[in-house]
Amino acid sequence: MWGETIVGFGQVHYRYASGQEGDWPVAAFAPRSDRITLYLTCNLSRHRELLARLGKHSHGKGCLHLRRLGDADPGVLEELVRRGVAEAMAMDVSTAPRKPSAEA
Repeated sequence: MWGETIVGFGQVHYRYASGQEGDWPVAAFAPRSDRITLYLTCNLSRHRELLARLGKHSHGKGCLHLRRLGDADPGVLEELVRRGVAEAMAMDVSTAPRKPSAEA
């Protein structure tokens, strides 16, 4: 559980160019009163071709909102999750090789 309402799978440690960093699930979902929110840890705007085929939805940068799971094409949804997981794993700085220090 990530907080009280988000069910997350795996963990990625991220660091932005601004220096901000933190931990977040590789993929997660949260049931809301009027929708299901999927947190895909990727920039969904890179996947417009899949979003166009997904079905009825709305989205933010990395959040996908569905009123009903039945509104989404399951194959397209699966591919979006796969791509989100791949992007999350690629950005995980906890597993990235560290640069040698100047003292070494």
